[in-house]
Order: sequence, then structure tokens, then C-alpha cells
Amino acid sequence: MSQLTADCLYEILEYLEDDKFTLYSCILVNRFWCEIAVRIFWRNVFHYKIGELLRNQQNFSSQGLYNNKYIIVVQEIFKMFMNQISSLKSLVFLYYSNITFTLYPGAKDCLKNLTELRCNSNISSEFFYHLSQICYNIQSLNIKIEGIISNGLEDLISSQKNLKYFGIELFYYFTDKEFMNTIQLLMSKLPNTLIKLDLLGGYHCISLSFIINFKNLKELQLSFNLSENFEDFEILRYVVFPNLRILKLQHTRPKFELLINFLENNGKNLKELYVCEYSGCGDNSLNLAITKFCPNLLKLSTGIKNNELETLKLIFNNCKNLESIKIWCGDEYLSEKEALEMILKYSQNNLYELILYHLFDARFKLLPEELESFFKSWLNFKPQRSISLIIVNYDTNSLDTYHENIEIINKYIKLGVIKKFKVTDFGDEEFNVSPYFIS
Repeated sequence: MSQLTADCLYEILEYLEDDKFTLYSCILVNRFWCEIAVRIFWRNVFHYKIGELLRNQQNFSSQGLYNNKYIIVVQEIFKMFMNQISSLKSLVFLYYSNITFTLYPGAKDCLKNLTELRCNSNISSEFFYHLSQICYNIQSLNIKIEGIISNGLEDLISSQKNLKYFGIELFYYFTDKEFMNTIQLLMSKLPNTLIKLDLLGGYHCISLSFIINFKNLKELQLSFNLSENFEDFEILRYVVFPNLRILKLQHTRPKFELLINFLENNGKNLKELYVCEYSGCGDNSLNLAITKFCPNLLKLSTGIKNNELETLKLIFNNCKNLESIKIWCGDEYLSEKEALEMILKYSQNNLYELILYHLFDARFKLLPEELESFFKSWLNFKPQRSISLIIVNYDTNSLDTYHENIEIINKYIKLGVIKKFKVTDFGDEEFNVSPYFIS
């Protein structure tokens, strides 16, 4: 094979275009093979995940397929990458490495129009510093905080003048006050051009004072594993965000009076509202405030207790544009039967998606005849509107665990009453999960 011409080898390796793992192996044979295989690997590339390449290099090493010279091959790959891609738009670099490919020939032209970057915080300071000298128009920046925050990260954030989205993820518990102060410093460097902000703080309470500057925010997500009374929300209590359309409070519960005041000032423009999802989050005063201050909602997730059916009725009557609702089921919240009955009786014609969120075991088993009655009634009342049914199931006895119910669901999928049915154990239905269907 070593005597093959470049054209001949190219034709052979073309058959591996969809087999990325084998292509990686070909890249590692020698420099000649690497040059040919890389052309195929990068064919029509617009979004390339360098971190994936490096992780696969590790896999080869752990399997005995790669020796300690792998770093030389990686460097050559990056050099060819910088030369062959004239304008990279999106970069995912989730790997600690001393390879400063930002210095390679062609790097400036390749990276100057970068608009999306997702990376770890512990990449070398040189990497971030060089990016700050090349990239001035990053619009989406997502940082996963590891045990080290490189000094150059501050330079990169400070150099951005048109940043639209910023996300930060802390999934490890850090107790070092200086470390947390560094995170707060990074937050203070963000430009006021942000329209979307995601703070996934884990068990850390990041001060929200810097958010006040972002009056153009359209979407705000706060996720902290704090059991209750997220007191720092007091800072935002009376702040007005005239463009805010989406508010997500994941695993985060401010005091209800703070959130009610916030909704009084910002609820009218909200299109999507997601209230934190764990026991005790549902509150009737909050839900009544939603009916009063959030009339234009399209999507809603909140906890309605089984003695608050009248409040759910008010939500449907006052939020007439509602297209999707997540109803919590089990324990002190509604049973599946109650949820389905309320949907039939009071939902408006816009509703097309029902999400049943099972954090707790259902109090009563939903009988097959009750489920079929719901679909028959839906067909009679809303013959021109199919419904999507999503079950969020944390190992509970929800309706999808019974074969008879699945048979009924399949029946109404075929009749066109059900547009989509899926089961997931994720709290956020935006995750990509496969539809649940039994033929």
C-alpha cells in the first residue's frame, strides 16, 4: 500500500467518508496517509469539533493503537486544518492541551471570522490570548469551568464587542473564594450586547448583580442546585428587561414574593416561563401571578397541586395563546387523569403540546379506557389539531409503563390524533430524544 499514488489512495479512502473512526486510523498511519485522509475528513466542513479529534487520539492510545508520538501527528493535522479551512465559524475545544494551534500558519485567516466558541476554562492562557488578538466578533461563547481558569480567558472576553450569547457551566464544587472571585471578574467583563445568558452554577451561588447591565436580554436561564430561597434573586426583583421573552429557572427557587415582583415588571412580554422543578416549587400565589402578569405566554412549566384545579383553569383562560404546557404529576400534584381532563375542558385551540412531568409516582394508575376517552374527545373537540404528548419519567409508574396504554397511543398515532409521542428522563424536553413507538 505504501507504493500507491496519491490519487489511487484517495479513491480508496473515499469509501470511508462516513466511517470517521476508521478515517482517524488512516490519519495515524504516516504523514502521506494523513494528508490524503484529512482531505476527505474535512470535506465540506463548516463546523469542526477539535475536541472530538483529541479525545479519539486518547482512545487510540488507551487501546494500544497509538504511541507517545501522537502529539506530532496532532500538530500536523492542525497545521493542515489551518491551511485548508479559509474561514471557520464554529469551534468546540473541550480538551486540555498545550498545542497552541492559534500560532500555526494560516490560523489568523482561519479563525478571524469565528462566531461560536465552546471551550474549557483550563486551556493554556496563550490559546485564549492569541484568540483575543484574532477574534473580535465571537457572538456565542460557552465556557465549562474546570479546576483552573486561564488568565487569557479574561483577555478573550474583554476583546468581544458584539457578544450575543454567553453560557457558563460549573458542575464541580469549588470552595476557594479567590476562584469564585475570578469567575465574578469574568462576568464583569461581558459586553452589554448580550441577548441570551445561561448560568449553570451547580452548587455555587454566583452573584447576579452583573445581569442588571444587560437590558437587551431576550433569554435568561439560571440553574443552581440550591434547595430553596435563592436570595440573590433580590437583586433582580424590580429590574425591568423590556426585551425578555424566555425565563428558565432550573433547580432554582427564588422566594415566591421576589419572583412575583419580577413577573409584575417583566411578565407581559414573556413567551416562555419555566419554574424550577422539584418538590415544593409549586405555589398557588405564584401561579395566580402568572395568570395576572403573563398573558402572552406560549410555553409554561409550573407546579399545580391537586387542590388548585381552579388556578389551572385560570391559566388556560387568561393565557389564551398557550401552545405548550408542562404539568407536574404525582404526589401532591395532579394525577394524569386530572391533567388530561383539565386539558380537554379548558385549554384553548392553540394548545398542541402536553408534557407530563413525573418526578414522583402517580397517585392513581391511568386506566386504558381513560386514556382512550381523552383521545376520542380530543378528536371530537379539536378535529383539525393533532397533539404532541411527551412523558418525562424519572423511573416512576407513568402511563407509558403499561403496555395497554402504548397500544392505544399507537392507534391514535396512526389516526393522526397524536403528532408526536416520546418518553425521556430528562427535565428539559429540548434534549434530542428518540420518539417512543411500538409497531
